[in-house]
Amino acid sequence: MFGSILIKEFPPILLSAIRLSATSLFLIGYGWSFKKLGYLTRRDILWLIPLGFIGTLLNQSAFFTGLETVDATTAALITSLAPITVAVLAAVFLKETITRRMVFGSVLAIVGIFFVVGKSGGIKLSIGIVYMFLAMFTFAVSIIIMRKLTERIDPLTATVYSTVIGSSMVIPVALVKEPITNVSSHPWAWVLLVVTAILMQGLCGLIWNVQLKRIGAGKAAVFLNLQPFVAMIVGFLLLGTPVTTVQAVGSLLIVGGVLLATGQKKAKPERIGKPMAAPGPISKLTGGS
Repeated sequence: MFGSILIKEFPPILLSAIRLSATSLFLIGYGWSFKKLGYLTRRDILWLIPLGFIGTLLNQSAFFTGLETVDATTAALITSLAPITVAVLAAVFLKETITRRMVFGSVLAIVGIFFVVGKSGGIKLSIGIVYMFLAMFTFAVSIIIMRKLTERIDPLTATVYSTVIGSSMVIPVALVKEPITNVSSHPWAWVLLVVTAILMQGLCGLIWNVQLKRIGAGKAAVFLNLQPFVAMIVGFLLLGTPVTTVQAVGSLLIVGGVLLATGQKKAKPERIGKPMAAPGPISKLTGGS
């Protein structure tokens, strides 16, 4: 939602470069203040370079370029395919298990997303659609790479360095391709850009990577289905956007699908000790006459 607003005020790649710069400064300051940044080995850097290129340069460029011609509704529907894509990639490259609950819950959530943001007119193929599919796929790939990287280094270190490396790749491309004179002159746009960079890309990205290490890529990706639901709630609270009955039903499907996909079956309680043997005949306590 915020990306659709900002893309009207800034050129797409330059918008990405400025947001990433603000995010990098925030993460560097956070890591330095808490003295939690670890050291990198040569092998770590070999993981970080493709992560920065795929997960930042390609993903951000494709996403904001796609938003120039694709509305937020269509973008949300395309990005809703990310959880399924991540689950398949995690099964192939991380040997994670795809359970029936994950598949059914993800499908249920995608149906809910269509009710929340879908249109009866359907989706027409365009270059913007291609860019959004590229953004979705590169995001899914970056999750797999980040999951592998957090097996070697802590999530904070991985988040900080991957963001900084990604920023260093995006900034030169933005300065060459798009003139800096085309940026917005509205103060509110700059405030929104910086705040969303810190909160959404910085803080939320850090929390995401921490949980990614704990619960795995496939299960973590299911929570991405909550984005349209959260956007609908924020739109209602901040912008007064009305919520229809169909959207309310879709929201229930989204939340129910996420809970189903990420929930655990209750394990049957184990019996403690061996079962007691059946009692034998009760002997008489009184002596015979």
